[in-house]
Amino acid sequence: MDKIIVKSLTFSDGGEIPVDYTCDGMDISPEIFWDNIPDETKSFVLMMEDIDSSSSVTHWIVYDIPSTLRLLPENFPKIPQIDGIKQGINDLGRIGYGGPCPPKGSVHRYAFNVYAVSVPSLELSTGATRKIVEEKMEGKILSKGILIGIYGR
Repeated sequence: MDKIIVKSLTFSDGGEIPVDYTCDGMDISPEIFWDNIPDETKSFVLMMEDIDSSSSVTHWIVYDIPSTLRLLPENFPKIPQIDGIKQGINDLGRIGYGGPCPPKGSVHRYAFNVYAVSVPSLELSTGATRKIVEEKMEGKILSKGILIGIYGR
């Protein structure tokens, strides 16, 4: 299984996430795009998490992204559903993107995980939690890619 290549125009892998995309800025999502997709892909799931927090805080959950798309644009709307693309409830208790916001005096790594899935829909309503999305993806993941960004306060 080849890895999905995940990139952003706003930061490089392992690079610093600009302040506009954090709780200290406009708290908007960066553009995320991906390539190197398995032919059997029917949809994508994107999840962003703080991998340095003690309990891996989930900041963004997007699912049922059509297989024809290769990006989520900057400032993706923080609404439950748009053009069939659904968003879950993040660990901040909100629908949509919640930017990096580590404790003052610390630097955290944030992983943007993109999964290629073998079904066109996870058959979930909007507002699903990470646990529910992961359960529905089980056995259906064809490939995965990760983009890591860092942010410190």
